[in-house]
Amino acid sequence: MLEIKTTETVKEGSIFGQITTMDHEQLVVCHDQATGLKALIGIHNTILGPALGGTRMWPYATEEEAITDVLRLSRGMTFKNSLAGLNLGGGKAVIIGDPKLKNEAFLRRFGRFVESLGGRYVTAEDVNMKTSDMEYIAMETNHVTGLPQIKGGAGDPSPVTAYGVYVGMKAAAKKAFGNDSLSGKKIAVQGVGQVGKYLIDHLVKEGAEIFITDIFEDKLQEVAKSSGATVVDPGVIYDLEMDIYAPCALGATINDQTIDRLKCAVIAGGANNQLAEEDKHGKILMQKGIIYAPDFLINAGGVINVGAEYYGDYHEELVYKQTEKIYDTCLSILNKSEKENIPAQEAAIKAAKERIEAIGRVKLSF
Repeated sequence: MLEIKTTETVKEGSIFGQITTMDHEQLVVCHDQATGLKALIGIHNTILGPALGGTRMWPYATEEEAITDVLRLSRGMTFKNSLAGLNLGGGKAVIIGDPKLKNEAFLRRFGRFVESLGGRYVTAEDVNMKTSDMEYIAMETNHVTGLPQIKGGAGDPSPVTAYGVYVGMKAAAKKAFGNDSLSGKKIAVQGVGQVGKYLIDHLVKEGAEIFITDIFEDKLQEVAKSSGATVVDPGVIYDLEMDIYAPCALGATINDQTIDRLKCAVIAGGANNQLAEEDKHGKILMQKGIIYAPDFLINAGGVINVGAEYYGDYHEELVYKQTEKIYDTCLSILNKSEKENIPAQEAAIKAAKERIEAIGRVKLSF
């Protein structure tokens, strides 16, 4: 295991350049030849507490792509946990490869790497990882959360994540349309995995007109049948005449190729890192008059859920009440964005950093 730390000014585009630019504390490279495990753990900031963030598994095309993803994701977790009022820092892990590689030995070996960090990083499930996978990881470390209910955990956090996205979407709708009703609103949900599926349930109850897309046809047809949503081709979704675009798959879908095609008043979804280039695309959305609900703000329900589990204070009712606060936080950030004439993403990061800096000063005073 190689631990990389730096505070030096280094060449832009290098690994050290990336972690310096994004102000990371640590990047851990994990490799085990026997199981074929290749993983990266990004620890962005631990001022508020241990760095909590899920592990995702993905067949990244290049190692550089995986590094960029883990660094962006872990940074986003710092801001997510801060805005959610959690005493947790930001971290994330990515495992490189086909999810079919997973087995008990593979996952337990990853658990050993998590354990070696001594509690600086706490893992949970993310893309292509399940609560059952957390069981194997938990055989090697206590620094894991999101365990099945039968094992004393809180179970799948996706319903809570989706609920947070839903209330955040309503807050953004109130800002854009003057009221938070989603009845009759044309909403395009990109990605019908666990979070997207639960989000659609809420939208159906509100009477929204729902359009859905996904790269997995079987999931798409299943959700369409149960929800009555209209299926659209993945390449067409950006061109729809819609009120709300809800990206709920992978990140960077708001980019140079798609941003001018979007015909919506609001963007509010569950995917992480929706803006391919944070500053550039955040400003373009503001110039276009599109209300953007920062992803790390409104998709925090899941980490609220697993955070309560990790600290041994899990009560479902309290978790949902805390997740409901996303509505007020989102409105506050959108108002701050308007008042200061800055993109919503920038306003949210600014608020998150202010809390981290304030708590950091308190800790230094002892």
